Amino acid sequence: TKLCIVQSAKDILTIEESGQFDGVYYVVTEVRDLDEDHLFYAVGGVNEIIFAFPPSIATDTMILYIEDKLQGLEIHFTKIAQGVPTGVELENIDVMSLSRALEARVKI
Repeated sequence: TKLCIVQSAKDILTIEESGQFDGVYYVVTEVRDLDEDHLFYAVGGVNEIIFAFPPSIATDTMILYIEDKLQGLEIHFTKIAQGVPTGVELENIDVMSLSRALEARVKI
């Protein structure tokens, strides 16, 4: 089973519209709102957690925090790819997105 952690119910609707995810969701708005007992309950039977957060220092911190809390469980942690959106010119891409796209480049 896969668990996708998002920041809002709207994110769930967006991912569902893509038709590319076949698992369950868990919404975490901020680290301070995280209920650890509920999180441990939610990850029961989960073998992969996908973080679907917009890129920021705050969300990277949240990912590290959650990974740390779930350390020792047999769960594979992933996050959605980030980079250059389809149809957008490079000159209109922010530096962080372009940097991450270059880091995550794939062989063709």
